[in-house]
Amino acid sequence: MKFSQFNYHSSFPLLFAIFLAFSWLMRAEAQTHEQFLHCLSHHSNDSSSISKLVYSRNNCSYSSILESSIQNLRFDTAATPKPLLIVTPFHASHIQATIYCSKSHGLQIRTRSGGHDYEGLSYVSEVPFVLIDLVNLRSIDIDVENGVAWVQSGATLGELYYRISEKTRTLAFPAGTCPTIGVGGHLSGGGYGLLFRKYGLAADNVIDAHVINADGRILDRKSMGEDLFWAIRGGSGGSFGIVLDWKLKLVPVPPTVTIFSVTKTIEQNATQLIHRWQYIAHKLPKDIILIVFISKVNETVETSFTGMFLGPVNKLIWLTGTRFPELGLTKQDCIETSWIQGLYTGQFPNNNLENLLNRTAANKSWFKIKSDYVKEPIPESVFEEIWPKYFNEEGGRYGSIYLIPYGGKMDEIPGTATPFSHRAGNMYKIIYTVGGQEDGFQSYLNWIRRFYDDMTPYVSKSPREAYVNYRDLDIGVNNRSGNTSYAEASIWGLKYFKNNFRRLVSVKTLVDPQNFFKHEQSIPSLSPS
Repeated sequence: MKFSQFNYHSSFPLLFAIFLAFSWLMRAEAQTHEQFLHCLSHHSNDSSSISKLVYSRNNCSYSSILESSIQNLRFDTAATPKPLLIVTPFHASHIQATIYCSKSHGLQIRTRSGGHDYEGLSYVSEVPFVLIDLVNLRSIDIDVENGVAWVQSGATLGELYYRISEKTRTLAFPAGTCPTIGVGGHLSGGGYGLLFRKYGLAADNVIDAHVINADGRILDRKSMGEDLFWAIRGGSGGSFGIVLDWKLKLVPVPPTVTIFSVTKTIEQNATQLIHRWQYIAHKLPKDIILIVFISKVNETVETSFTGMFLGPVNKLIWLTGTRFPELGLTKQDCIETSWIQGLYTGQFPNNNLENLLNRTAANKSWFKIKSDYVKEPIPESVFEEIWPKYFNEEGGRYGSIYLIPYGGKMDEIPGTATPFSHRAGNMYKIIYTVGGQEDGFQSYLNWIRRFYDDMTPYVSKSPREAYVNYRDLDIGVNNRSGNTSYAEASIWGLKYFKNNFRRLVSVKTLVDPQNFFKHEQSIPSLSPS
């Protein structure tokens, strides 16, 4: 546009109004920051240092702290709603003060441990909020003699595994394999990994915890009561309070385990092997997990049968040769190593385990994840239909499917033992993933949603179950303020928790009747908020 065409006089009032609005917003945020700091200083036991732990949007470190543990770049854009303030507490009194001051200023809070929340609910909200980032609360105390560990919620799984490996080769913890996942979020949704067929979920191995409730009180297992202790072990993070730390039961592993992988393409009978796998994997002994990973490579679909066996290679070869001879596993497909090395062989330069202490994920991207549970074998013809129908589409080139076998210990733990209800009766879990960069991502979303819809006849029903740690805002109605009604929440709540959802709502109503801890898929309170 030429300057002569620009109507300066008619545009000036609009520009001036925008400038005034922006100036007012900046002054309001600065005033909120100062008032909030004053409140924190007054209510914290460590008032001298509290100002160093609070970051407003005009602080030069604000963006780097906010972005440091955002794993899904879908929620790291200019349009993503940001917190008014970020608080990085060093001890419990900072959290207690933040809860009190957030209430008194009419602000919501979100709590983040590792930033792996797949829909960003632990650090995104469309209402004014304060982010409590637990990055400074990550101490780990390993007691080898008694086989337990106290771990603060801000520690990552990588940090936990590294500290265990420093002390012993024959103890482990049955949690996930991604090293940058925060312990707090992982345990709050259940948490599974390569040992869960042997020892159950991460949350199944929690024996105590300290939680700060909506009143700012610090409660241990005895003082919180068994109902709340039940709820925090898998009942969804951000609903009941802020867990400071967890007492974990460590589990025995042999000094030598065997990891293995066999890769087949469609042309090498991968479809038939997947179909056969469905009848075998969930019935194998607890000491083995055999996962299927499916993706498109070049112009074919490639399938990897990979896993871990808690024992030597010779015994593994005998086991698979007896129970799954079609796989054709040989010693060349296997590596004998320690449990900790087995989790990460080939992932780090020179297999250096010190990389587990790096809290930043190496390859961040835009991604979407959905989940399903399978109770009856899927016909071989369905798998044959999948390959051309999906992997030739635009989004499918960036999609992957994981098949995670259940059985073992998961069949033995009652579905009501913790909020995680997906136990006996499930053969395996399906994870659908798609990832890439911002450009073209809508087509990837369309692909994974079509894929998920078309799988409806072959997965669990009434409800169609889903895993809460793979939060999915496509499920049900999601109130962006967090004030979700019971009817709205039950749509996704029954999928995540089945009948345990009703007990979770009862616990929530008892311990947080005003629904202070909330987000789009938090457990609702039946009391008026």
